[in-house]
Amino acid sequence: MSLRAVYLLRSRHGGGGGAYVGFTVDPARRLRQHNGGRRRGGARRTSGRGPWEMELYVYGFPSDVAALRFEWAWQHPAASRRLPDVTPRRPRERPIAFALRVLPHLLRAPPWRRLPLRVRWLRPPPPGPALGPAPPPHVVVEEGAVPELRTRLRRHARGTRPPARDTPPAEATPPPACDLCGEPWEAEAPPPLRCPRPPCAMAAHPPCLAQRFLRPEPGELLPLGGACPRCHTYLLWGDLIRHHRGERDEEEEGAELEDPALGHWTDALLQPEGAGPGTGPAPKTTFNDLFN
Repeated sequence: MSLRAVYLLRSRHGGGGGAYVGFTVDPARRLRQHNGGRRRGGARRTSGRGPWEMELYVYGFPSDVAALRFEWAWQHPAASRRLPDVTPRRPRERPIAFALRVLPHLLRAPPWRRLPLRVRWLRPPPPGPALGPAPPPHVVVEEGAVPELRTRLRRHARGTRPPARDTPPAEATPPPACDLCGEPWEAEAPPPLRCPRPPCAMAAHPPCLAQRFLRPEPGELLPLGGACPRCHTYLLWGDLIRHHRGERDEEEEGAELEDPALGHWTDALLQPEGAGPGTGPAPKTTFNDLFN
């Protein structure tokens, strides 16, 4: 699976108040590029203003477009229509402090507040509440670097994979029926969502499980989580999707970056293809429409 991270850099130059927000698929490599200057692939705004440290990064975005729009809004909070309540940077407020003040508002802004995002601190978080207001409850906050990340990314770049198992895992065999609707599993149907908590063997159609999780929130489109129908363990929807995608060898997401002024990428979820301003109200999109 590919990593899509929107990161925050802190400059140690001039008292350590400088900041930079960017997007990367390899945080360690990108940090080296910033500290190496423009000749090493660093950005113009960070060249000669380091050394830089990576404060944190946000990941778990479903596509490059989602991550790049989050990056744009974080870089331009005053211009983003998603952040009407964020006050401008104060006269003596350092850029790094302003960026950390904007981040929790971004995590709570639609549509990112429904995404299974994670925040990983690479430096010790500041004393007291690290982010205020607090991120949504389903956003996982982690600390420390991930040493195995670069090995995984290098293997993906070379097109190599871990050694194959002698016997396929049990999850590779489709279940006889969906746990929720009871319908037999069809050969052409997408793989089921499975409970990641062993030894639970729950397996369900993604739309069936999404509809069950959305019962307390009938007006929403994307679930945040819910109780497993079998073991009753509370499961985050993002963890289920990560577990689901981890069963595949590759994840390909092709998307072009659009002009942020044209609206957010999830706006398309609320109207069918071809609908737009002046075409009348659009029928409500269902989870089936999104998944298929």
